[in-house]
Parts: sequence; C-alpha cells; structure tokens
Amino acid sequence: MGDEAGRKINLLGLTLSELEEFFVDLGEAPFRARQVMKWIHQMGVYDFAGMSNIAKQLRARLSEVAEIRLPQVVYEHTAADGTRKWVFELSDGARVETVLIPDGDRRTLCVSSQVGCALDCKFCSTGKQGFQRDLRASEIIAQLAVASRSDPMGAPRAVSNVVMMGMGEPLLNYEQVLPALRIMLDDWGYGLSKRRVTVSTSGVVPMIDRLGEDIDVALAVSLHASNDALRDELVPVNRKYPMAELAAACRRYLARHQSLEVGRRRITIEYVMLAGVNDQPQHARELLAYLEQVPSKVNLIPFNPFPHAPYARSSRTAILAFQKILLDAGLTCTIRTTRGDDIDAACGQLVGQVEDRTRRSERWARQVARTQDIIHRSSS
Repeated sequence: MGDEAGRKINLLGLTLSELEEFFVDLGEAPFRARQVMKWIHQMGVYDFAGMSNIAKQLRARLSEVAEIRLPQVVYEHTAADGTRKWVFELSDGARVETVLIPDGDRRTLCVSSQVGCALDCKFCSTGKQGFQRDLRASEIIAQLAVASRSDPMGAPRAVSNVVMMGMGEPLLNYEQVLPALRIMLDDWGYGLSKRRVTVSTSGVVPMIDRLGEDIDVALAVSLHASNDALRDELVPVNRKYPMAELAAACRRYLARHQSLEVGRRRITIEYVMLAGVNDQPQHARELLAYLEQVPSKVNLIPFNPFPHAPYARSSRTAILAFQKILLDAGLTCTIRTTRGDDIDAACGQLVGQVEDRTRRSERWARQVARTQDIIHRSSS
C-alpha cells in the first residue's frame, strides 16, 4: 500500500477498505479507518497530532509508520473569470496541473491522471510533452485535497464536481485511478455523487468495459471527429479502437448502469472545434449519424491554441452553425465556455511552459513547419 518501498505509507491515496486493512495489520479496530479518512479528506488535517478523537499512543504509532503527504504547489493563480490553476511538483520532480472552474454554484475540478500522455492527440498541449509516468492514487487525490481547501470564504464544498479530463489518459492508469475514484465517492472521503464524477477517455475500449464492471461514474468520450479517417489523424488511438468499437463499448457501459437509476443515462461526447478540419456542416451530419448508435449529449469545445499548434480555433459563426445542425436534429448540444485564457488553463499548457523535459515541443514545431511547407508548395 505504500507509494515506494522503504518509505512511510502515504494514507492519502488509500481507500476505506485499504485503510481498514492497514489498521487491522497494526492491531487496531477497523473503525479507525473511518476516523482517519474523515480527518484527511473532510477536515483537511494532515498531521496525526491534530486528530483529537484518536488515542495519543496510536497517533504516535501512526507518525512512525505512516504519513499524509501532498505534493508541493509550485504555481497557483486565479484568472480574471475566477478559474484557478495549480501546478504541482511531485516527489521525483515531475509536474502536473489542476484547474478549478467556477460556474455559479457549480465548481468543477479538472484532474490529471498522468505526467504527460502517450496518446499524442494532435490538438492537445499535453501530447507535445510526451509521457513520463502514471500518477499514484495519492497524487490524484492530492489535487482534490488542495482544491477542496482553497475557497477563501470557507465554503463547505469548494469542489462540487470532478472531471478526469486533465493531463493523461485515465484508463491507461486504471489501477491508480480506480481507488482515487472510490475515495471521491466514499461518504467518509469526499462524498461526491456518482453523477458528479466523470471519467473522460480517448477511447480505450477494453478499459471502458472494465470501468463499467468496477464502478458507476459518468463517462465522457473525447471523440473530436465524425469519421474514422479524420479520427485516425486527430486521435491516433482510433487506429486500434475504431469508432464502431467505441460506440459498442459506450452502449455496453450504459446498459450496465441504466437499470440502476430513473431516467436515461447518456455519454458526454467531447468535440474540439478546429477551423477547417472538423467543423464543417458535413462533419455535423456525420456526427449525427454516428450518435444514433449512442445515447449522448455533445459538448463543443472551442480549441485553446498553444505554441506550435498546427490548428486554429473555429470561428464563433462556424461553431454556432455546427451546434444548430445538432440541435435541430433533437440532440442536446452545448458549447463550452472558454475559461482561464489568461492563465493558460487548457490541459497541459502551463506545465508545457514551465518545463518540457522531452523537448517534444521543438520536434513538434519542426514537424508543423515541414507540414506547412508541403502545403505551401503544393498550392503554389
């Protein structure tokens, strides 16, 4: 259960059942797990000495064998629109970011699951940084722990929703993401509703099935294209798990959980709007045809440009025209409000500025330059 061999056990990332096992191994009653879990996740107490309803002798023992360790915050800033962003430095020097987006009473935290990402989606800032490693459950939960204690007015719940849409592909770090999700949902943890915790995937089909077997949370799919040829280019994992297989996995996920609640469950389809690439009326009509297979709602995302990005944001006119086609067909379709532009709030942007260990951005810049040169010569 410890993060690293030879180190104290970090209790931050342990589920209730894991904490119960930990206390039983110490010769203590399992109910101690509920006490400590509440202190950590609900009270924000990370020093065992401050856990007043636990015997002093046990607190001393805990200090010897365990810890509650959060990563260091190396950057924190609030945008003009209230969006807050943190960059965390982990124990090995790797860095990840987290964004808290306020919207009325709703405060959504966008959480990272990996340092970098291996999937190399062509429009994603995180992709240019390459993949370094998976986050541990404790490092995932730490993002929520910090954000939950961040309200200067002392709001009882600084975070109302969690979306696993930050750096990385959550389903490729499943063994650490799953316990983190369980802590988020646990009444002794953060007590979030299963409808307020969303896992976003680029389409790792076998792991969608496994997620459906193990836990009930909302599911979002980063689709971003209306046909396989385009998605093969924008989201390379599509070459392994094409859109038909992805649609079937989404249907299986919904079928597994549909009977557990009143009302129709839907998959959230994320679709980034790239000027002249995937934002034309024919793309909207293709998307409509595809989504006939999947009960869904669509979230159109204006592209957030970053250095050397080979794409541009679709015009407001193009986005509204695209949305109208979907709405006229009876599909629920929203346009994501662009937030935090002044603090580079798009996934991976700030860490990419702070540190690009792989120098992948330089290689990407050269690749974009070559592509643009080819286009220029072919049109001359």
